[in-house]
Amino acid sequence: MPTDFCRGPSASGWHSASRRQFLRHAGGGFGLLALNSLLARDGLLAAPPTAHPGPFAGTPNPFAPKEPHFPTKAKRVIFLFMSGGPSHVDLFDPKPELIRLAGQPIPESFGTFKTRRAVAKNKLLAPLRPFRPRGQSGIEVSDFLPNIASCIDDICLLRGCHGDSVTHPESVYQMNTGSILMGRPSLGSWATYGLGTENQNMPAFVVMPDPTGWVKGGAPAWGNGYMPATFQGTILRGGETPILNLSTPPGVSTAQQQSTVDFINRLNRANLGPTDAESDLAARISSYELAFRMQQHAPDVVDISKETAATKKLYGLDQKITGEFGLRCLLARRMLERGVRFVQLYCGDTNGWDGHSDMEGNHAKLCAQSDLPVAGLLQDLKSRGLLESTLVIWGGEFGRMPMSEGGSGRDHNPHGFSMWLAGGGVKGGQVIGSTDAVGLRAESEKSHVHDIHATLLHLLGLDHTRLTFRHNGRNERLTDVAGNVIQKVIA
Repeated sequence: MPTDFCRGPSASGWHSASRRQFLRHAGGGFGLLALNSLLARDGLLAAPPTAHPGPFAGTPNPFAPKEPHFPTKAKRVIFLFMSGGPSHVDLFDPKPELIRLAGQPIPESFGTFKTRRAVAKNKLLAPLRPFRPRGQSGIEVSDFLPNIASCIDDICLLRGCHGDSVTHPESVYQMNTGSILMGRPSLGSWATYGLGTENQNMPAFVVMPDPTGWVKGGAPAWGNGYMPATFQGTILRGGETPILNLSTPPGVSTAQQQSTVDFINRLNRANLGPTDAESDLAARISSYELAFRMQQHAPDVVDISKETAATKKLYGLDQKITGEFGLRCLLARRMLERGVRFVQLYCGDTNGWDGHSDMEGNHAKLCAQSDLPVAGLLQDLKSRGLLESTLVIWGGEFGRMPMSEGGSGRDHNPHGFSMWLAGGGVKGGQVIGSTDAVGLRAESEKSHVHDIHATLLHLLGLDHTRLTFRHNGRNERLTDVAGNVIQKVIA
C-alpha cells in the first residue's frame, strides 16, 4: 500500500498519512472507544493536558503543573555547577594525613600498581589553605570559603561522591544527565518533565552559563536528549541584557506582535499531524508562544532596580570580583520567586576550576568570585522563607587528585570528591561519606552519581524508578538501572 493512500486537509489542501496511521484510524476506532470507557470506569484515564493560557488557549501545555509521586518540601531547584572540577581536598575534605605525607610519593596502600606507576613522579600535595571547624556542627571547611562556611549548619556535605569518567565532557554529561554519553535528557529536563512549572510565562528550566566561556561538553549538558525539545534548558546570559531580543521592536505594538506570532503558529499547526505532539514543530510552536508571553512578563524578572542596597550588597553586586556571579545568583532567586522550576548556574569559564597548574591562584580567583554570592543566596532564601522549599545543589563534574601535577596543580579525580545540598527537605549540619586518608577514593558511605540523582529526585517528590520516558521501546530513566536514595540526606 503506498504511503499516500490516505489523505486529509492541511495548509496546502492535503497531506499524506502513513499506512500505520491509516490502519489506526480505520480499524482501531471501535477498540479505542471501548478502551476509553474501561479506563474511565476504573479511574485510570489520564486527564487531558492543560492548555496554554491567553491568546493561544487550546494548545497542549507540557509544562502544566503536575503532582509529585509523594508529598515533599522541595518545589524548585538551584544547581550551582562549578565547572572544571573543584578540589575537595582544598575546600571541603580535610586530610591531616595528606599534610603529614606532603612531598612524598603516594603510599602503596592507596590504589593499584597502575595508579602508583602513573603518579610516581607526582608527590602528594598538602591542602593549600587551613581547615577550621565551623558553625554549631563543627564541620571543617577551608579558609578558601569563609562565607559558605558560615552557612554550614544548613548544608549537608557529601564527601564520598564518585563517578565513572576522568575526562571533562563525559563527566559533565554524567553529572547533568546520568550518562557519560551525550544525548540524554538533563536533570532539569527530568524535573520539569515530572513536575511541570508554576509560571507559564517563563521557561520551566533556565540555564545561566559563565559569560567568560562555554562549559566543556557544551549545550548537551542541559539538553532535552530524547525528550521533546520543549524540555531543553533556556539560556539566560549575565550582564545588562540577560534575555536577548526581549523588547518589542520599535513601531510594533503588542497587538501586532501577537497577531504575527498567532499567524505563524496557525501555519505551523496546519502542518502538525495528530501524532506530532512531541515533534520539533510542536516544540517550535510552544517556543514562539512562550517567547511572546516572556516579552510581557520577563522584563520584571530581570529588573533588579527595586532590590534594596542591602540585598545587592549581600550578593556582592557592589564589588567587581563578585558582581557578575552575584547578579546571576540574584536573578536565580527572582526567577524562583516567580515560579521557574529549575535554574542552573555555571561558575567558571571553559577551564574554570580545572587547576592543572597554580591551584592556589586558580581556586583563589574562583572562590573569591563565588563564595560571597553563594552564601548570600542561601541567606537571602532563608530570610524570605524560600530555603525550605528550594533545593540548592553545589558541585562540579569531579574533584582533584591529592598528588601534585607539575608541582603546583592537581589532575582530575572522579574516584572521590565532594558535593553539598541545602534547603528543600535536606538535613543540614551533617557530613555523609568519606574518602580515604589522602582523598584519592571514596571509601565509606559512597555516593555514586546515580545515587545523587535518585536523592535529588526524591527530594522533589519523584520516585526515580517511576519517573520514566518511553524511548525506542524502553522506559528510560535518569538513573538508568541503578541509583539508591541517600536516606541520611533527608530531614
